[in-house]
Amino acid sequence: MNSSLYGAAAALDGNIKWQQMIAENLAAGSTPAFKKSEISFSTVVSGILGAGSDTASAERNPTVLPKPAFATNFHQGSLEGTGSPADLALDGKGFLRVRLPGERFYYTRDGTFRVNLQGEIRNKDGYEFDSEAGVPIIVNPRNKEFISVSPEGDVSEGGLIRGKLSLYEFADVSHLTPIGSGYYLPKPGTPPPVPATETTVHQSQLEASNTLPMAEVSNLLLALRHYEANQRVIQMHDERMGRAVQELSTTT
Repeated sequence: MNSSLYGAAAALDGNIKWQQMIAENLAAGSTPAFKKSEISFSTVVSGILGAGSDTASAERNPTVLPKPAFATNFHQGSLEGTGSPADLALDGKGFLRVRLPGERFYYTRDGTFRVNLQGEIRNKDGYEFDSEAGVPIIVNPRNKEFISVSPEGDVSEGGLIRGKLSLYEFADVSHLTPIGSGYYLPKPGTPPPVPATETTVHQSQLEASNTLPMAEVSNLLLALRHYEANQRVIQMHDERMGRAVQELSTTT
């Protein structure tokens, strides 16, 4: 079978994944601190020719297929005022850390918080914001409107400091894997993060997504055109093979 048919089929698969990525970027466009995904294409030499194929010919004319790769764009989103003291935005490359049951940690840039009945500072999903002291930050749950957070992450109530939020920076954010809902996990072998030195906290603000809807719509149109072009290539091959089969059946 013509190798271009395999190439067109692989490109169709890549186009579908591209469209899925764009749909996810658009759907999460209003999520605070969401970081969009980006796609790039490289080529890979396929080993699809099996036993009995002409090895020498395959080596002379290798089948090259497109291969999509995905990455997260960690560029800073704009900071937008909300008027709510329970909103925190990060300016810089750092992350807040939330503690899950079993001493597991997620990293996030979404600083929306609430105070539970025990007075603990929790994020919007109920996870505890990790503190530099390693213990929950406790405030009076009835006076949460008086909670203030400094640019360094110090949480104070009525002028008294109750704790300090943990802020971390990674040397290479490309080692972080998005796991949904604005959380990230470092890949195995990633150097541990260090306390943030280039990140500040802004209260009553949230970081907007770095997704631009118009740019995503433009990318979606481009992906659709690529999909249609590869679809036509497959259709041409199908018609050509149909004619070849018909001609062979006529001659026999």
